[in-house]
Order: sequence, then structure tokens, then C-alpha cells
Amino acid sequence: MSMIEHAFKPLVLRGKQLLPIVQGGMGVGISAHRLAGAVAALGGVGTIASVDLRRMHPDLDAATARCRDKATIEAANLTALDREIAAAREIAKGMGVVAVNVMRAVSQYADCVRQACRSGADAIVMGAGLPLDLPDLTADHPDIALIPILSDARGVSVVLKRWMKKNRLPDAIVLEHPGWAGGHLGAANVAGTQDARFDFEKVVPECLETLHGLGLASEQIPLIPAGGIDSHDKVRRIMEIGGSAVQLGTAFAVTHEGDAADGFKRVLMGAEDKDIVEFTSCAGLPARAVATPWLMNYLKREEKLQNAATREGGERSCTLNWDCLLQCGLRDKLSKFGQFCIDNQLAHAVKGDLAKGLFFRGKGSLPFGTEMRSVRELIEYLLTNQRPALA
Repeated sequence: MSMIEHAFKPLVLRGKQLLPIVQGGMGVGISAHRLAGAVAALGGVGTIASVDLRRMHPDLDAATARCRDKATIEAANLTALDREIAAAREIAKGMGVVAVNVMRAVSQYADCVRQACRSGADAIVMGAGLPLDLPDLTADHPDIALIPILSDARGVSVVLKRWMKKNRLPDAIVLEHPGWAGGHLGAANVAGTQDARFDFEKVVPECLETLHGLGLASEQIPLIPAGGIDSHDKVRRIMEIGGSAVQLGTAFAVTHEGDAADGFKRVLMGAEDKDIVEFTSCAGLPARAVATPWLMNYLKREEKLQNAATREGGERSCTLNWDCLLQCGLRDKLSKFGQFCIDNQLAHAVKGDLAKGLFFRGKGSLPFGTEMRSVRELIEYLLTNQRPALA
């Protein structure tokens, strides 16, 4: 598959020249091997979301559907991750980068990192918490690219200083804007997502200053802004202020190659900003999703559920006996956290179940509105401003 010609400088990771386009990781199963492989095949960075991939494999899903054993479920997820990496690499045919996104907030994050390395992933992308131990987890695989997801210069400074003590530098840094991104957001609370310190016009120059202050050249660690980037003009502006690439999630989720069901894609494409809700997830992080019937019904009962969690106290109780998160509001009875099972709700969403699903989505418009297009058409538009004819 031929590379897309464009006027921007390439993104360079581990000496490999790439399209300056990164597809964000989206779970459960929204970005698996089909999407990640398609992006990589064109010369970009395709990303598999590692969380609960067993649900994408009928044999593993059936074997663990009624399972109440944590070790069995975790083993199935590692098997699924290995399969997904192999399948994405087969699609990519040596082009681009096949990355694996691992959330620091999940209990199995270390195992997922190690499995991604063993299975031949080109890069590990880690967010939902500071990835301070990522260099340690990948020490036996020095050639794998490490890409933390952060949101402001303070977080970048903390990670750089800690990693430099381990004689390791990030190969790139994703700067995700909590005010625009979908899913879990890198702010202390919902109100904090709108803080001006996250604006790209501010955070990119500040991060470049942080690099220089630590004696690092800006070319050593590419900065990759993410959130609300939906046009060629925005890509060009990101490059002008010092970005080396851009990351998009929702726009890739709704492409033909996106791994989710078409029903999922229609929900995301049909949502406008007025239909998007910010709330606190069961991981304790602010989150952004479409105001589906399930979510609105939950939010009506949230205060009552949180108050009940405070009163009940008592032993931890996981509805799945899996303990997928390091901290879970529902399982650990944490009253300030969300009181629902995120794994269940996301698993319903990937199948397009509007009544039960939690549909994460970023703010802003989609490049092609309610038109479902291909990965290639999306990347061509972002890099060249060439829009495909409407179907």
C-alpha cells in the first residue's frame, strides 16, 4: 500500500520515518487489529487498546463468559493481545508502527506491557496515570518505543526527570487536551478539564521549554497533541506551534476499518457537542461520552448511589470477580468515584447497544460529519486537505 504524499515533516520514531498521524487507542475493542493495522499499513502509528481484548475473540469470550477466576480472565486477555498484535502486523506488512495502548489505571498494566513486548509491538503508549515505571517494565526490550500520554508541562517535567534517572527518554509524548478528548481525561476533576493550561498554544511551547531546560533538543522527543483535531488546518497549526504529529481517536473509530460494530459508529457520528456529557468514571477520572439512555439514567441516580457507597462501607465487591481497575468506585465503595462497571458498559458499546453501552467520544465535529469513510481518506484529508467526494 503506497504512502500518502504530503508537505509536513515526517514523525520519526526510533529512526523510522512515519506519517505525522497517530491513531489513539480506544477500548474495549474500538481500536483492535483491523484499525491499527490499516493505519500502520499507510505509514502512520496504529494503536491497539489492550484492555479486555478477550471480548473480541469468540472462543476466549465464551470460555470466560461465566468465569469467576481472575487469573483465567487475565490469561485470556494476554492471549487475545498476542493475537491482535500478530494480526495487525500482518495487515501492516512492515509499514508504519503497530503500538499498544496500556492504561496505567488497570490492574494488569504490567502484564500487558510485557506481553506487548513479547508479541512484537513497535511501541507502548501509556496514559490514565503517570507511567513512571514504564522504563523498568520494558528494560529487556530496549528497541521498543515508549510514548507516555500527558496533558501539561508539569506532568511532562515529572516523567522526564524520573525517566532520565533510569537513563531512558520517551520516544515521543502525546499531549492530550482534557477539554476535547474522549474517554478518560487527564485532569483532577470534571471542572478542571477546561483549564487554560491545557490549551495547545500554551502547553506545546511550555513543553518545549521544559525539554530545553533539561538539556534536551526538541527533535529528541516529538510532541504529539491530541484532542479536537478534525481538519487539515488544525493539523497545520499544530505543526506551526511546535508539534511533530497529531493524534486522533473518535475520527478513526468511525472509519470503515474501525473494529467496533456499525451501530457504535452511528452513535458517535450522530452526536453533537450538546449530546456529550462529562462525568466521573468508576476509575475516579473525569470522562467524556455520548449522552445515551444508559448514561443519562445512571447520572440521575449517581448521587444516590454514591451516598449508598459511603453508608455501606464493608468489603470490596467486584461484579465480575476480575478487579480490572487498580481503584474502582463500585468495587471499592469509593463515594467520589463513579458507581458502575465500566468494563460491562464498554463491552455493550462496542456492539452498538444504545440501551446499555457507554460510548466515549471527543468533543467537536468529525471531519466527514455523518459520512463513514476509510482510514486512507481520513489521513489524506488531514495531511493534504483533499476531501473525498461525498457518497
